[in-house]
Amino acid sequence: MKSEQRKNKIFGALSRRQPDLTVIMENIHDPHNVSAMLRSADAVGIHEVQLVYTTEKFPKVGKKSSSSANKWVERRKFNSIHECYDRLRSEGFAIYATRLGEGARSLYTIDLTQKTAFVFGNEHTGVSDEAAALADASVMIPMMGMIQSLNVSVACAVTLYEALRQRLEGGHYERRRFSKTDFDALNEAWLKK
Repeated sequence: MKSEQRKNKIFGALSRRQPDLTVIMENIHDPHNVSAMLRSADAVGIHEVQLVYTTEKFPKVGKKSSSSANKWVERRKFNSIHECYDRLRSEGFAIYATRLGEGARSLYTIDLTQKTAFVFGNEHTGVSDEAAALADASVMIPMMGMIQSLNVSVACAVTLYEALRQRLEGGHYERRRFSKTDFDALNEAWLKK
């Protein structure tokens, strides 16, 4: 890509970044799922994701499958759900655990234009009981078939694209979300990547 085109692409992507939307990955072990979740996060303009690995190690993410998203989405690591939630709440985020169950609200009934964090759990056990209990609410994607679950990376994409839809309607992608100082610093850093 030519230098000027690259500068314009970076400027445009940063201008649409949503620092008030994030994903919490709780013990996701499959590197393909992590890669796909990072790609979805980048695609909707998420600037940073949260990683909570208490029973699993963070998987090695292959360079071929995720190098572009891995390069553009920041990652913040936590040693516990409490630590992650405390930090996000201090920053003003509402935290939604993605989980089927009694009391879970449909994704399509939540206002996702506010500061929002979604928790996605391990492929085999889902969001932990602790993460669900400490979240502000549980949300679910309505299912009409016999199977009542989606692959975690697919559920992440569906969820994030509902946030994108609402934010597009609200004009969130039409104005920069970073301060000028932060934007300029990020732009300079990204140009060096």
